Amino acid sequence: MSQQLKTITLKRGKEESLLRFHPWVFSGAIANLPDDIEEGEVVKVIASDGRLLGVGHYEIGSIAVRILDSADTDIDEAFFTERLRQAWALRRRLGLIRTDNSTFRLVHGEGDFLPGCVVDVYGNTAVLQAHSPGMHYARQIIANALVALPDAGIKNVYYKSETTLPFKARLDPVNDYLIGGFETNIATENGLKFNIDWLKGQKTGFFVDQRDNRALLQKYSQDARVLNMFCYTGGFSVYAMRGGAQLVHSVDSSAKAVTLTDANIELNFPGDNRHKAFAQDAFKYLASMEKGEYDLIILDPPAFAKHRSAVRNAMIGYRRLNAAAFEKIAAGGILFTFSCSQAISKEQFRLAVFTAAAMSGRKVRILHQLTQPADHPVNIYHPEGEYLKGLVLYVE
Repeated sequence: MSQQLKTITLKRGKEESLLRFHPWVFSGAIANLPDDIEEGEVVKVIASDGRLLGVGHYEIGSIAVRILDSADTDIDEAFFTERLRQAWALRRRLGLIRTDNSTFRLVHGEGDFLPGCVVDVYGNTAVLQAHSPGMHYARQIIANALVALPDAGIKNVYYKSETTLPFKARLDPVNDYLIGGFETNIATENGLKFNIDWLKGQKTGFFVDQRDNRALLQKYSQDARVLNMFCYTGGFSVYAMRGGAQLVHSVDSSAKAVTLTDANIELNFPGDNRHKAFAQDAFKYLASMEKGEYDLIILDPPAFAKHRSAVRNAMIGYRRLNAAAFEKIAAGGILFTFSCSQAISKEQFRLAVFTAAAMSGRKVRILHQLTQPADHPVNIYHPEGEYLKGLVLYVE
């Protein structure tokens, strides 16, 4: 190894998780930390007996090191180029790189062995997001490797990390193009067109993780009266329209989201009057609507619990939201309900939904149990990477 790296030594017995290939070192496991260590630099991690456990990015906080490789590897341009090549090959194997689909996640952090890094592709633009100081410092190397990917056709790399990096790191990231510039914000998903707002929108501009679930919804939409709550840019609404819905109503508390939804409907179904969008609070809208008004409802709220301290209140929120849907949905209706809170387990989410169903007194059956798509892979040694939970329910 050519790099001269500072060394972090773990307490005795604290190497077990790394020997099982978990990619995080927690601060409480560290016995010795060099005085001159800087946040974001690449470090060696060794056991108390001197065994090398891996190399990774150091940061201040509960997660002190994110392991990039368990071997004695140089973390240089060649390293990032190879990891991105592997990620691209997997997306091709998944069948996501097609003329009718230019929207997918290329890098999903630990799931693609690049912890702290997210890359979403929209046509010839890649949106890069850093969740660790180390990936922030490597941003230009990653951008260069992205445009150099053979046959990928990536021309522009937009860096969007102002809200994802640790506040205490004082990195002052600026959202801007690292390579190229703005060409078009229209990308294609399964033959449908979407305006992607990576400049000011949530996440990287679009919720790529619901692609497969949107396609499933389309199959249930024929002649249905559809309500899409927390619609954001209207992804579920557009698929419902293509599925032959009788009517589609989209609701979001953000007027800007409603405008984007209307734009995406018009982009795919110009002049179609089956769709209406409302800028309203979700709970107020559910409370005001008539029983039986909709026979297909989508509940895809933002994360109710971003940290474990918020789990109790999040569970109350999920119960309230789903109880309102169970009360109002038509007999024989179908409910798509989701949680994207990593802090909420599958069991906790299911308990909240089951409790809401019991409160309604209605017969409810599970048709599908949903998760994130294959371009959001979960490292088998890092189960925390599975964050999206969903249920499709038949309500009698």
